[in-house]
Amino acid sequence: MTELRRLRTEEIETPALLLDLEALEHNIHVMAKFFAGRAAKLRPHFKSHKCPNISHLQLAAGAKGITCAKTGEAEVLANAGVTDILVANQIVDPDKIYRLACLARSGAKLTVVADRIDNVARLGEVARASGSTLHVLVEVNVGMNRCGVETAEQALELAKRIAASEGLVFEGIQAYEGHLVYDREVPTRLTEEVKRQGVRAMAAKVGAIKLQLEKHGLEVKEISGGGTGTYHLTGDKTIWTEIQAGSYVFMDNVYSRAGLPFENALTVLTTVIHKRPGIAVTDAGLKVCTTEQGPPTIKDHPKLKAAGQLSEEHGTILDEHDELGFLQKIQYVPSHCCTTVNLHDRLYCLRKGVLEALWPIAGRGKSR
Repeated sequence: MTELRRLRTEEIETPALLLDLEALEHNIHVMAKFFAGRAAKLRPHFKSHKCPNISHLQLAAGAKGITCAKTGEAEVLANAGVTDILVANQIVDPDKIYRLACLARSGAKLTVVADRIDNVARLGEVARASGSTLHVLVEVNVGMNRCGVETAEQALELAKRIAASEGLVFEGIQAYEGHLVYDREVPTRLTEEVKRQGVRAMAAKVGAIKLQLEKHGLEVKEISGGGTGTYHLTGDKTIWTEIQAGSYVFMDNVYSRAGLPFENALTVLTTVIHKRPGIAVTDAGLKVCTTEQGPPTIKDHPKLKAAGQLSEEHGTILDEHDELGFLQKIQYVPSHCCTTVNLHDRLYCLRKGVLEALWPIAGRGKSR
């Protein structure tokens, strides 16, 4: 097959999702170096890349385990040989709970998140009936305002129920601060001081809950949270024990404006299929590059901009000085790496502009 040849970038059929291996390796190294010797450990998020090859690179660099968002993602990771998996989400559907219990019985350590008594009861019933063990974190709402308990009393009630349930192990607390990762409109608006203040406030709330649980004899082994935009704060001498950063492996054009020490490793290769004065039209639209956080930027052409949102199959680029030519291949830098990855089956992995490997995005579409 031609796609397995050592093609140069310009020889790859478009649209295609490209991965710069040198940038990827740099990003993994920078994050691993930060956590080396620190009390907090890295548990990177699978949802950003959905590729077991990358998870194994992260584990080899020192990650303690892998975070994911869905039962289907956990199944992909377990089947790929990952043995310590956190599903950082509430799993409430009976079938999904059963699938998790089966994974736990197969030998992987499975941790899940809960914020309701009835969900804890169902997790315990299924784990007990399956002869497996599920580890459970109580989620505390620290500002995302999606899921999570609000008070120490609620957390205590849940933790007691988990600890008393056969088949369940109370693991600790999840406290995720995605609201402090970056401002989607103006990433620089969330200054370091704003982030530090937010982290201090969260640490005070979660610390008080931890103290309350420990007073009642409940060991809080883990406090899990953190993201790419705040890893250096939550991961440095705080109460967090593991950090769920994900996007750092790829980056995107929104994160790139936040002043982080990581490189853009992910791009969408596209071809100019139509050219007229001031306008270039490419073959990459919404079906291969998401825009919910804004349009893509153009690698190596910083002054060029997409004309609004992409359409279904096309990208229209404002090319005032006619920098681009018909059949020229260019690379989009997506505004959101996680959702863009989920549109593709494989990563075209390049080193110095030459195709080195094709990695399957095995977690693509695993939304159940």
